[in-house]
Amino acid sequence: MAETRTDTASRIAAFLDAHHVLSLATCGPEGPHAASLFYARDGLALVWMSDPASRHSADLERDGRAAATIAPDCFEMGDIRGIQMTGGAHAILAASDRLRAQQLMQARFPYVGRLSRAPALLREAYARMAFYRLEPRRVVLIDNSRGFGHKDVIELPPPAQGSSRDLPLSFDAA
Repeated sequence: MAETRTDTASRIAAFLDAHHVLSLATCGPEGPHAASLFYARDGLALVWMSDPASRHSADLERDGRAAATIAPDCFEMGDIRGIQMTGGAHAILAASDRLRAQQLMQARFPYVGRLSRAPALLREAYARMAFYRLEPRRVVLIDNSRGFGHKDVIELPPPAQGSSRDLPLSFDAA
């Protein structure tokens, strides 16, 4: 029986939930750049917090096109598994969307919630953080345990203009 798009989305979500660090790729005036960031999942979208003055944040302000990878460290070829994601990323500006991202990060990483009670320097740094969201257009789940170079791909439509969308984990069967 062929795997449905819903099955693939569920496997992608489970993989994202099992890992914590993404490598975000951006491109700006200084050229390509990659940064490792803690993330939380919102549907299949990823959210994170970062200093708006960081290079990757500044790159996204200029050009929202982004790519991300998530993969565990491994030694054997057959153990390679990972996510490759491309789409548009942006700072979360709406207060309700920012609160949702903050809640997702706090639920996934309890230390984030404790930052509001941390020493002054940490509280001030946390107050400067912006929250960001990667809306995927294409998600590739690589899983060599299913065969060398095995890939399952989900293509997603762009979000409606000016909206944040939560990507469902259920799709019409492909």
